[in-house]
Amino acid sequence: MHINIFNPKAPKKSTNLSINSDLLAKAKQNNINLSRALEQRLIEMLLEENRSKWREENKEAIEAYNRRIEVSGVFSDNLRKF
Repeated sequence: MHINIFNPKAPKKSTNLSINSDLLAKAKQNNINLSRALEQRLIEMLLEENRSKWREENKEAIEAYNRRIEVSGVFSDNLRKF
């Protein structure tokens, strides 16, 4: 499943950042593309934030489902042979 959390075709925008000088030097030594690395990490952070919000918004339904499964089990309980 692919979720668009931002417009990948939006134009790039320059920005100024402050970063630990040793960390920057090590990234350069290892040919790490800082723009790409930052974008990838921001995507990961946004996805995790979206997941957390979804879990909080659906907390009651998830708890109700888990209670129902504890009491009634799942539909395949009688079909399993292990």
